[in-house]
Amino acid sequence: MLLVGLLIVAATTALILQARNDSEQEAVRRATAVAQTFATSPGIVSAMGAENPTVRLQPRAEETRKRAHLDFVVVADTKGIRYTHPRPQFIGKELVADWRPVVKGKIVTESVQGPLGREVQATVPIPRANGTVAGVVCAGVTAADVSGRVERQLPLVFGSAAGALAFATGGTALVGGRLRRQTRGLGPAQMTRMYEHHDAVLHSVREGVLIVDSHGRLVLANDEAGRLLDLPRDAEGRPITELGLEPRTAELLASGRVATDEVHLAGDRLLAINQRPTRWDGGMSGSVATLRDSTELRALSGKAEVAERRLRLLFEAGSRIGTTLDIVRTAEELTQFGVPWFADFATVDLVEPVLRGDEPTGNAMRRTASSGIRADHPLWRVGKMITYAGGVPQALGFGAGRPVLEADLRAYEGWQELDPEQATKVVTYGIHSMITIPLRARDVTLGIATFWRSEQSDPFDEDDVALTEELVARAAVAIDNARRYTREHAMAATLQRSLLPQGLPDQDALDVAHRYLPAQAGVGGDWFDVIPLPGGRVALAVGDVVGHGLHAAATMGRLRTAVHNFSALDLPPDELIAHLDELAGRFDQDQAASGGDAPGISGASCLYAVYDPVSGRCTMAGAGHPGPAVVLPDSTVTFPDIPLAPPLGLGGEPIETVELELPEGSRLALYTDGLIRDGGRDFDEGLRVLRTTLAGLPEGTPEETCQAVFDTMTSAHPGDDIALLVARTRLLDPGHVAEWELPSDPAAVARIRNEAAEQLAAWGLADIAFTTELILSELMTNAIRYGCAPSRVRLLRARTLICEVADGSSTSPHLRRAATTDEGGRGLFLVAQYALRWGTRYTPNGKIIWAEQPLTDPMLPLADTEGEDLLDQWDDIPG
Repeated sequence: MLLVGLLIVAATTALILQARNDSEQEAVRRATAVAQTFATSPGIVSAMGAENPTVRLQPRAEETRKRAHLDFVVVADTKGIRYTHPRPQFIGKELVADWRPVVKGKIVTESVQGPLGREVQATVPIPRANGTVAGVVCAGVTAADVSGRVERQLPLVFGSAAGALAFATGGTALVGGRLRRQTRGLGPAQMTRMYEHHDAVLHSVREGVLIVDSHGRLVLANDEAGRLLDLPRDAEGRPITELGLEPRTAELLASGRVATDEVHLAGDRLLAINQRPTRWDGGMSGSVATLRDSTELRALSGKAEVAERRLRLLFEAGSRIGTTLDIVRTAEELTQFGVPWFADFATVDLVEPVLRGDEPTGNAMRRTASSGIRADHPLWRVGKMITYAGGVPQALGFGAGRPVLEADLRAYEGWQELDPEQATKVVTYGIHSMITIPLRARDVTLGIATFWRSEQSDPFDEDDVALTEELVARAAVAIDNARRYTREHAMAATLQRSLLPQGLPDQDALDVAHRYLPAQAGVGGDWFDVIPLPGGRVALAVGDVVGHGLHAAATMGRLRTAVHNFSALDLPPDELIAHLDELAGRFDQDQAASGGDAPGISGASCLYAVYDPVSGRCTMAGAGHPGPAVVLPDSTVTFPDIPLAPPLGLGGEPIETVELELPEGSRLALYTDGLIRDGGRDFDEGLRVLRTTLAGLPEGTPEETCQAVFDTMTSAHPGDDIALLVARTRLLDPGHVAEWELPSDPAAVARIRNEAAEQLAAWGLADIAFTTELILSELMTNAIRYGCAPSRVRLLRARTLICEVADGSSTSPHLRRAATTDEGGRGLFLVAQYALRWGTRYTPNGKIIWAEQPLTDPMLPLADTEGEDLLDQWDDIPG
């Protein structure tokens, strides 16, 4: 009320002042008009020039004053001397006005203190016809007259003020009552506090608040709601559906239905909206909605998902990288795993010696693996030799053993030094970011892995570096394991190659071909051998040692050596296998006694076969090894039943032999079980495939047979070693065999010796007849003197000339040193001097003493050597 009163007083005062000013301005305008009219009226100029101007002008001035309701109209000359005045006593006196500018033709309005008091007046010139000023006219009113006019308006002004005051008082009362009803009786303090809370809600809280009426119009939106929904400035009062919101969000806010944490899209944000109905006083209903920005929560959740995804990827990397012990394949798995989930392109460069399994030396690297989302990329291709130097990231990372991040390759901050032209191609292609990480394992740097991005718009960051470093660290361990395996594999392969036959021996009994394929997992213990035996016979051996690696290769060498030694004794197959089994058991005992952790030989297998080209018989025995496949000349394929025996080293079971009659041109296929079981086949299926393959080559040579079997039955990466030996049988020409029965009569020696000489002449071997007669004489004499019936003599013409004397005794002769006083004991010495080699082999009916001679370049006869010199070689008396 006080404020309204003050406003009314101020307004009244302003009105009075305004009225006073308006009255004064009106008086000035009226005085000016009257003065100008009087100055230009006819006769004024002539009156001014009369002898007594006052007489003529005074009446006219007074009449004009009264008619114009002015307080004075004064006429003066150009010197300011009055000719007229309402009060005659002031005539002849100087005019109280600024008359000098008027004499020059100007009009002056002013307020002065004149004879009548405070006067408001206008002074104008009296113009002549020639334009000069004849005098001045001053007209005006007093201030009291102006104030009187204002005072006459005061009742109206005060009445209006009183009415306004009464209206304001009533309006204030009405408004106050209304406000008290709407604020439920809250006072100013409470209202202030409520306003502060309201302001906090509208401007401070980080949750949007919207109030919508029952007609779907926006009533209120706080600042956060405006920001989250990007509302226009004039949003309040407009329908929700016209504010440009997402249709689903607008539908919810306009419907007024209950909603709890509903997620809605608003631009690039996700909003969680809660909405409840509300009712205002007066019966108007609507809804209030709160909006919470869940984008940050989504970002945190997204980061958690990214972290989980990265952990899952690292777990997957452990199962997908290093699945083999192949260096190149492991590097390829790293690049293929990194593309495209992490990078658009990935490359691996390894130090050259690492690819050979050696320790890394130098900094020359070979591009080992490369993968990308496209194949037309400008990065260096696989196989290129690269030497990183200077300030390029790969050189820095390789030298310092730490990752290097080039987030923006377009900056050209040194990474292009190695090959600027290629760097330009990389950037032009669109590759914009790079991480290079050294492949370090066990404190050794093996190479560099580099990841590149092109179509992925985000550059690599430090989080990517941490993830990639862990990924590459795992891959580096796998590559180092592969390197160590490669080194061990190379050593084992070298050892195995040195232990396997380097070539096949010359012999006439069999045409032989072979194949060997080591297992993908490493060098194993499969082996084979072809061993010429006395009498033109040939032994075939195939074996398998359990396990892989150096120990298996070394064990294979020991077994192969043992087979060679036992075969030199010309043992039957069953006896040889029995001795080999006993030796394997002894090996295992020695291994156990030494406390070593290497696996034993128990479980190894062997198949040993001896083929005689004279009789066409093949005798074989085995221990734990599958039997051979026999392909007859008519393409019939059989798998002879070999008496089952435990693997080597287990013992306890007798070894039995089987003897086959093989027509000339038959093929024997000896193999290890890796051939049969390769590709996941079971044993029966493998035999069926082998039978079909062999039967499909009726005229195949051993070489062609080996190749066909390998092409059909082996994979590129077998799980076990595979050895295959294919031999085609030959028969010795019956015309190259001569036999005689040897009676127990010394006289028969001369006869058989002569017949043998005739046979040699028929064979064209007369040059070696003397030597042969000497050897036969000694062998036959020993058989008659020390052996027992039946006895026989046989000559075989093959690559060498073989002399055999068989008898029924199992006593074996021995070469010994004869003393000078001995009458005998020098026969075998003579045989040893003339023969290439000689020996004894046992048969079921006794033994055979044999000796071999070359068909050409015979040894010097004893005639060229002094008898005393020969005797001196066996002298027991020191010289």
